[in-house]
Amino acid sequence: MKRICVVEDDTAIRTELFQLLAANGYQPVDGGECDLILMDVNLPGESGFARCRKIRESSDTPVIFLTARDTPEDELLAFAVGGDDFIRKPYHSSVLLARIARMLKNTGSERMTERGLTLDLPGMKAEYAGKYVELTKNEARILWCLMQKELWTREELIEDLWTNGMYIDSNTLYVNIGRLRDKLKSIGAADFIRTVRGVGYRL
Repeated sequence: MKRICVVEDDTAIRTELFQLLAANGYQPVDGGECDLILMDVNLPGESGFARCRKIRESSDTPVIFLTARDTPEDELLAFAVGGDDFIRKPYHSSVLLARIARMLKNTGSERMTERGLTLDLPGMKAEYAGKYVELTKNEARILWCLMQKELWTREELIEDLWTNGMYIDSNTLYVNIGRLRDKLKSIGAADFIRTVRGVGYRL
């Protein structure tokens, strides 16, 4: 599950963001290691711009500024200090979620670990408890998707695979999921992929 750090001093907005992120398969956090940062600009003490500049000294974690400041100068400064995106308040939830998903997809690691299961996407293989199994391109991409967020509908998986040059339909998806489950079971990672009846799949 992707961890998103929320840096926001308005309690109501912070609570709203935590609820929105949790409801959409992300883990909202206050600090520590994370996959993306939502950063307000007007913060007590040190501004969001100053904090982002410090983050860039040691990390390339994506930073999305979420702020009521709306001048062109503010937006230019946000990118100048290393920000990756700039969204004005009041934000639209669907737009914010789409920007987050795009940012995570563009910057996501091609080697991921979830509950001890490691996927090497370029090498198309999975590892669990010291055992490896080779995956097809479709199987590797499906597992990568399931590691990105908590729940995927069948339609979302098919769209992602199609977008990435793997022409697949519902029947082919079902076959690939079955083969992937068998391969994971062969290295001791049984029951890692769960079917959510009438919806899709989750890790």
